[in-house]
Amino acid sequence: MNIKGKIVTLRQMSLADMPMICDIFNDPELENLVVGWAFPLSIEQQKQWFEKNIGDNRNFRFVIETPEDGAVGIATLVELDWKNRRAAHGIKLANKERRSKGIGTDAVMAIMRYAFDELGLHRLDGAWFDFNIASKAMYTKCGWKVEGVRKEYVFKGGEWRDLTVVGVLESDYRKLIASNHYWD
Repeated sequence: MNIKGKIVTLRQMSLADMPMICDIFNDPELENLVVGWAFPLSIEQQKQWFEKNIGDNRNFRFVIETPEDGAVGIATLVELDWKNRRAAHGIKLANKERRSKGIGTDAVMAIMRYAFDELGLHRLDGAWFDFNIASKAMYTKCGWKVEGVRKEYVFKGGEWRDLTVVGVLESDYRKLIASNHYWD
């Protein structure tokens, strides 16, 4: 089943998506904005990762598509904890031209609807660096709340960075869509 937003479709990754995903992970500007490893990635390594991880029922990774541009990025629901009904979420858009068009917001809203309405999750977790203004604005708009700061938690770009920990509860999502009528 594909996950539908107002403007995006989230679908399962395929082997054909690996070049786009490899490009995302090799973009130094984008990697500077997000938590995680930053090392060169070959298309062969990306394909091996895909072959190893396809069908993992604790880590869902979706391709974000728009009717105009096709595949434009990835969205994740990972580290699913079925007992405690929670997961971590992240998003990456492939290039600057696709940002600030509502694609990320729609993808996050679609992920939340899927997580809460279809999977029955209770909460989603995330994190951002304070200087990632776009992520901060997008997640705040989507009802996510700051839950704390992990001081000097990530070493990246030759420095220790604080990591802002955020989350959204199912009840927060319900209040948001009741007030903004997002899906009406």
